[in-house]
Amino acid sequence: MSHHRAIAAVFAAHGAVAGSLATRVPWIQDHLHLGPGTLGLALLCPSIGAFVGMPLASRLAYRFGGRAATRVLLALWCAALALPALAPAPAWLFVAFLLYGTAAGMCDVVMNAHAVVLERHLGRSIISGLHGLWCVGSLAGGGIGALAAQAEVDARLHLGAIALVLLGLGAVAGRDLMPDGSTAGVPAPRRFALPSRAILAIGLVGFCGTFAEGASSNWAAVYLTEVTAAGPGVAAAGYMTFMLCMAGARLAGDRVIGRFGPVTVVRAGGAMAAVGGVIVVTARMPLLGFAGFALLGLGIAVIVPLVFTAAGNIGPTPGEGVAGIATITYLSGLTAPAVTGWVAGGVSYPAAFAMITGVMVLLTLLAPVLRPAPAAAPRTASLALTSARRPGTES
Repeated sequence: MSHHRAIAAVFAAHGAVAGSLATRVPWIQDHLHLGPGTLGLALLCPSIGAFVGMPLASRLAYRFGGRAATRVLLALWCAALALPALAPAPAWLFVAFLLYGTAAGMCDVVMNAHAVVLERHLGRSIISGLHGLWCVGSLAGGGIGALAAQAEVDARLHLGAIALVLLGLGAVAGRDLMPDGSTAGVPAPRRFALPSRAILAIGLVGFCGTFAEGASSNWAAVYLTEVTAAGPGVAAAGYMTFMLCMAGARLAGDRVIGRFGPVTVVRAGGAMAAVGGVIVVTARMPLLGFAGFALLGLGIAVIVPLVFTAAGNIGPTPGEGVAGIATITYLSGLTAPAVTGWVAGGVSYPAAFAMITGVMVLLTLLAPVLRPAPAAAPRTASLALTSARRPGTES
């Protein structure tokens, strides 16, 4: 297995973990008799864990090497897949989701950094394709999860078996990851990086895109169950529809952006996602809900990659710009599932997605901030130390 194929397998396995769990959230909700507010609070825990774990991951990779850190953290992430379904009570579910999120965020950072180093070694772009493969892995995990849900397979058995399979895949892939180079003279990574004023506007675009992605990926199956009376398998397929559209748009995104430019793409994507949100809010049949989530997935797919690029071009260095955006987007991922659950519990599920539709309208209005500067700063190696994607959404 080549180094490229090895890191591709790592990204796919990471996505498969996220997709597998997302389709069984309704089972966990029913098993523990959780209301939407409590479930929203539980879904806040993975983002908290990821936010805390990210700085630790960078320092672990610096000390032990990106290859070793990627192998170990991927194994922990795969093993953590089984924990939420095993929780016997809501309090234990919070703990399980915290551990799950910590493993997710740490693995996310080190595998992205490793991929950037490999990209530099190969002399060609591979990151976009790897993030597309993350979506493919999530779809595969979601597809199996939908079949398991439809067959009423106990989620503890299903997620435990998937965790073992992915542990094996990760172990095989990890052996062929590219060896680390020397870190002599390279400063240790900073513990935290806060955004500067110069990228706050771009960060707001990223916040909007990540908010819609996190809310939709976590609540699609629950929404279809509660609002459209979809069965467990059909509801789980709603998440798959969302991810399938995101995967296709990301795989084709580079060509579309190159032809039309980031501002036009964000405007069109935001408008498409807003239309999708309106359809979701008015949907009372599963098929119509599928259409709405499909448009949401298509519309927001390339938002986060574009804001990372824009921030890297205007920041003092690409690394500082991307670090600021990562802080903002993870903050969005931290709040989106919980806020959606609180609005759903306090008002209604359609009201929660009406809020998300409003966020997409704001995204469309903010698109001009992504217009490239006349003299954009070149992207440098510091990106490898700071770039990261949100847990359970799009790589």
